[in-house]
Amino acid sequence: MKIDKSIIHETSSWPFVEARKLLKERQEICEKKGKVILQTGYGPSGLPHIGTFAEVARTTMIANAIRQFINIPTEIITFSDDMDGLRKIPDNIPNKEILEKNLHKPLTSVPDPFKKFNSFGEHNNEMLKNFLNEFKFKYSFKSSTEIYKKGFFNTALLLVLERYEKIKEIVLPTLGKERQKTYSPFLPICPETGQVLEAPVVEIKKKEGKIIYKNGNKKVETEVTNGKCKLQWKVDWAMRWYAFDVDYEMYGKDLIESAILSGKICKALGKKSPNGFAYEMFLDEKGEKISKSKGNGITIEEWLKYASPESLSLYMYQNPKRAKKLYSDVVPKAVDEYLTCIDKFSEQDEKQKLLNPVWHVHHGKPPKEKSIMPFSVLLNLVDTSNASDKDILWKFIKKNKKDIKISDHPILDSLIGYALKYFEDIVKPNKKYRKPNEKEKKALQDLVSRLKDCQDQMDPEAIQTIVYSVGKDNGYKENLREWFKAIYEIIFGDQDGPRMGFFISFFGVKESIELINKYIK
Repeated sequence: MKIDKSIIHETSSWPFVEARKLLKERQEICEKKGKVILQTGYGPSGLPHIGTFAEVARTTMIANAIRQFINIPTEIITFSDDMDGLRKIPDNIPNKEILEKNLHKPLTSVPDPFKKFNSFGEHNNEMLKNFLNEFKFKYSFKSSTEIYKKGFFNTALLLVLERYEKIKEIVLPTLGKERQKTYSPFLPICPETGQVLEAPVVEIKKKEGKIIYKNGNKKVETEVTNGKCKLQWKVDWAMRWYAFDVDYEMYGKDLIESAILSGKICKALGKKSPNGFAYEMFLDEKGEKISKSKGNGITIEEWLKYASPESLSLYMYQNPKRAKKLYSDVVPKAVDEYLTCIDKFSEQDEKQKLLNPVWHVHHGKPPKEKSIMPFSVLLNLVDTSNASDKDILWKFIKKNKKDIKISDHPILDSLIGYALKYFEDIVKPNKKYRKPNEKEKKALQDLVSRLKDCQDQMDPEAIQTIVYSVGKDNGYKENLREWFKAIYEIIFGDQDGPRMGFFISFFGVKESIELINKYIK
């Protein structure tokens, strides 16, 4: 979807802001090489998590924004640092003893504890690619092991060797005194054990493209090219920027200092470092940083079990510079926000559309389906109808929307499937119903009495007004929040719940009366 250039130059939508900054600084460079190159990095020392996906999703949004400004291709490189040595055993994997025997070896040399692929690195790479493919991301996957061994980095590695002293000057001030004594940008791969060695380099041979390092009491000579060595990761990061000619890369805020350092190294190699974007961390339910090795927070697979890929993409779009919690409880809200954004889009002008997350989620072409009900109401409908399959829920929906066709509402149909799974796994086990006290019982009986004068066809807002009036007339005038909390805890077994007017209208007046009576007997 092409849009008015004057509008994209004005919008505050963050992908467009980033695209403008990039082109202001690097458009000439990009036009000269005929493409814009964006990179995302992945350390496959543990299973891919949502944070990994977020980088690709957000980078894709920026790439799409760039294409609205200039008519040259974009390429997203997804780079796996799978030549990195295995430093610790992740908590969330089987057969840990397999990994324990292979510590410090490149991840692509460590046997797969899942026993599905040739190595642990390959297993995690395939998981990442499968997932990204499921989302139909367009990317170029690069394996560190392959690229090092095939010699793609050789020119850049020899340049690092040539500027060895300059790079050390940049890095050493950031290290402790003891580490300074033994630091080298190059990590040799031991020919005997296959381990990645952090060994002191005693001599560099620039003309030969070799280093001599100390392994115990023994001096060993090795090439720095063709996968015989890899670089320390901050130097490696800078070298990749140089070798791939990267224009843009985002990273977590914990890597800001590393990005600054790598930028200096990239400059020492002779190129301008790429534009960057530091995003905030993802947190689990306890407010702790999500970690590949811990396996905390919601997984990619879990989110996709309970909600659409598009809802996840929208969650990634929102407030990338604000810390976000990622656990199962955030899913319903994310889904409802997605539905709201879809509903608004068709009514918005071009400026507003660019500020709507779904423009970026769907690359300017969001679906036109209008939502029938929020996901939160659907979850309550699953509960109150005792639904175990889609047909039961569709029966309730068709009761209120007699002309509705399932084929015209693919989003709703998929939401029903997600709601059934989410309710069964997440909501149902945490339900805590309580009996009403005398005040609450009297108020609920009053609500039943007034609902008897209502019909299903009534405006939901009119029913909502009745629910409000009952609360006010029964001692909750000063605190209606407590009235609704009581309804939710008694009727739905939760502290939160649906907008009652909408729920009663949709569930049916007669059915709602029966439901309330069930819990006040």
